[in-house]
Amino acid sequence: MRFVRPALAFLVGLVPLVAPLAPVPHPLLTAGTALWIAALVWLVPHKPVWALLLTAPLFAVNNLWAQAVTMFVVFAACRRITPLGRLWALLGVMVVLQGGFSQLQESYRSMPLWEAIFGAVAGAIFFVLFPAVSGMLLGRRRPMVRLLQERNEYLERARALTATSARSDERAHIAGEMHDMLGHRLSLISIHAGALELATASKAPQLHEQAELIRTTSSLAMAELREILGVLRTNPEPESLDEDTGTRSDIAALVDSSAAAGLTVSLDWSGDDLHGADPRTRRAVHRMVREALTNVHKHAPASRARVQVAVQGGRARIQVLNGPSDSAPGKGTRRGLIGLEERVGLLGGSFSAGPPVEGGFRVAADVPLHPATQSEQTVAEVQEVPPPPAAEILTVPRVVGGGCLGLLALLPIAGALAVLLLFALFNPTQMNAPYFDSLKVGVTSEDEVMEQFGVGQLGVDGCSRFRTSHNPELVYKLCFRDGKLDAKEQERP
Repeated sequence: MRFVRPALAFLVGLVPLVAPLAPVPHPLLTAGTALWIAALVWLVPHKPVWALLLTAPLFAVNNLWAQAVTMFVVFAACRRITPLGRLWALLGVMVVLQGGFSQLQESYRSMPLWEAIFGAVAGAIFFVLFPAVSGMLLGRRRPMVRLLQERNEYLERARALTATSARSDERAHIAGEMHDMLGHRLSLISIHAGALELATASKAPQLHEQAELIRTTSSLAMAELREILGVLRTNPEPESLDEDTGTRSDIAALVDSSAAAGLTVSLDWSGDDLHGADPRTRRAVHRMVREALTNVHKHAPASRARVQVAVQGGRARIQVLNGPSDSAPGKGTRRGLIGLEERVGLLGGSFSAGPPVEGGFRVAADVPLHPATQSEQTVAEVQEVPPPPAAEILTVPRVVGGGCLGLLALLPIAGALAVLLLFALFNPTQMNAPYFDSLKVGVTSEDEVMEQFGVGQLGVDGCSRFRTSHNPELVYKLCFRDGKLDAKEQERP
């Protein structure tokens, strides 16, 4: 399209050579104006200000079709020029220049002053004002739409961030309530259980094992409460795990502890250790292996179990698999598995638990070694708030339907030019010599000539000129007065 539009403008500028509607300038001057308007059409996307001002010299030449294309140059330029004050100043300069150049035409020089001024005003309205207003309105519609889209995207991000913040605050509130209420009471139970264990060791040895069980159970409950609080909080407490939690030595210790309790279990570790992994990932690995082995102890203590950990590609894949058992499975609530699934989901991993085809039970998870933070997973960082819509962007286009009605200002002008073109193409202006010789001054009526040959090519003297059918360099000039032929002569254009 870069060269198509200039080429079309050039062809439009050459229309007077094939379909004249008024006395046309020299063919070379007509071709020059066509080349000029084509250059302006090519220039307007790059230099709209210069393209706008350089349309004025075209009005010094009587090439109506080249002047008509200036409307589209003005339209395109006004879509790109900002601010409004600068645009209106340029339009004022253009109107003055256009009026001054139009006075160089022979037709304007022969007119009375008031007619010349009226013609200049009419030309400014049709060739400057209408297309300028249309381009201005449509040009400001685009930034309005872009600004509204940016504000809508900002509001969507803000809404998502607000929802995420509300969820985080609620989780933190629940975690705080649990820590203040349950944590305090479990700490008291643990302290009293420790004192009871010391007392029973010397005064009631038969109750010592029960006291020790109460103390260890309360300590385990405190540890599990801390892990639950770590899941609820956005930023888990770093002191809730040590440097070995979730590493190969830690998982091996869990396996050895289960083996010492009578479970047949083995460990298969491949890949690097997890010392450099995120603490949340190491905690999830530890928690998953411990929970899965606990479930094996409860529901299938006579089965063989296998713990597999594979670390590769920035991810850790954990699987705890046990075979079928002859003993009756215990009843469970699946709360532990639900907690594991939530923990893995917060890290951006995948979790599955269920019986495989060969029987038994399998718990598997795939977690990243360095998961994104919660804010990165839910919503991108909110950018700076876009500025409020300016009044000049929203008000004027809103009045005219977002700028779409501005385009209608060009339709009457384009329609009028199309009618003139059709009239020029189908107007039979060629007159043969016998008919010209048969015309009688004072007798032949104007209507008779118009019915056969149309109005011809009107000149500034009010006479009609008709091209000859036998000699392209000869023109028949007919002047009418009061509806009758007043004079006729042959002339060369």
